Amino acid sequence: MLDGLKNISKVQELQKRILFSFLLLIVYRVGSHVPTPGIDTVALAAFFEQAKGSLLGLFDMFAGGALSKLSVFALGIMPYISASIILQLLTVAIPHLEKLSKEGEAGRRKITQYTRYGTVFLSIIQGFGIAVGLENMAGPTGASIVIQPGWGFRLITVITLTAGTAFIMWLGEQITERGIGNGISLIIFAGIVVRGPEAILNTFRLLSTGEMGIFFIVLLIVLMVGVVAAIVFVESAQRRIPIQYAKRVVGNKMYGGQSTHLPLKVNTAGVIPPIFASSIIMFPATIANFIPHPWMKTVADILMPGNFGYELLFVGFIGFFCYFYTAVTFNPVEVADNIKKYGGYIPGIRPGKKTAEYIDDVLTKITLSGAIYVSAVCVLPSILISNFNVPFYFGGTALLIVVGVALDTAGQIETHLLTRQYEGFMKKGQIARRR
Repeated sequence: MLDGLKNISKVQELQKRILFSFLLLIVYRVGSHVPTPGIDTVALAAFFEQAKGSLLGLFDMFAGGALSKLSVFALGIMPYISASIILQLLTVAIPHLEKLSKEGEAGRRKITQYTRYGTVFLSIIQGFGIAVGLENMAGPTGASIVIQPGWGFRLITVITLTAGTAFIMWLGEQITERGIGNGISLIIFAGIVVRGPEAILNTFRLLSTGEMGIFFIVLLIVLMVGVVAAIVFVESAQRRIPIQYAKRVVGNKMYGGQSTHLPLKVNTAGVIPPIFASSIIMFPATIANFIPHPWMKTVADILMPGNFGYELLFVGFIGFFCYFYTAVTFNPVEVADNIKKYGGYIPGIRPGKKTAEYIDDVLTKITLSGAIYVSAVCVLPSILISNFNVPFYFGGTALLIVVGVALDTAGQIETHLLTRQYEGFMKKGQIARRR
């Protein structure tokens, strides 16, 4: 892959796509620093300094720090992701959406349109909730975060945040269509990695003051490289089920008879399980922080990252959503029917029901491995921060997203390079034939 990436300079179209994607990501980062009117930014920053482990802190991570500044992009791309997931789940439950998903490009465009409507609707609800919540919050010194509370502030905030999310959604679609890689994923990627320099500076500061030793930093770097290598390995890992196609005679010719395989990813659900699990657990913890009652304070302390109760629930929800999302997105019965329809079979397994049961059994086993892997990566940051006083957040959902997006983008670049090389071979062949 690295040898192929060196040839980017030889493909002018690919260079334009990469430059276009890079420029739109710069636009996104600039917009993340444009503040929403009516906010005391100093009081807001002080409040978010105390909310790093809450649901607001989680959303702020995906928004690239835009929520803690309450910029025009404060909602980030999360409403679009939520709408996409909801539409994907409803596709299984609603026959009309299931029919659209099978109608090819026209059906996909219709579902994309529904996703956009859902994004705007969720942005309005979340924007209003943020506006009302900010009016009831204050910084550590007691200073009000909102300068002039009221319906004027709420209306401006809702319009600003909704327009910001719609613009980010448009940026992502433009990157996907005219750039390189998945635009939405690259926007999340940019929001996460932009915090890397701050973490490096904090590490050097602790090293200079003597709070961290050079030996510990070296061990930490080795651990980070090992974790990234493990994620790359598992995200690329597949369980390949062999499939044999029977020979068929059509007229005077014989077709088929080839062997292939059905690839099943170890981590089929991707980063969806930790996102859902974090949201479900942190929501009551965040609400409990706003209720001045000793019992609610105890609940909030138990559900904070780093506590045993939180980690136990987190791992349990990750396992549940790994199986749930895999069951929603992968149908063994449909796969078995398609294999049978085209004259294929798994050696030693009867076509039809037995094949579906076999695929389901294999998928269940590898999903367990995937759930253990995702849980280990997501619990890693809490272990490093609470037990080893690591000054930055390493691991978890953010690392899974960063590595996954990097692999996907590099794969798409390689695909473009291979396509151009293939077209070059074809043109050379045509010229040779003409000669």
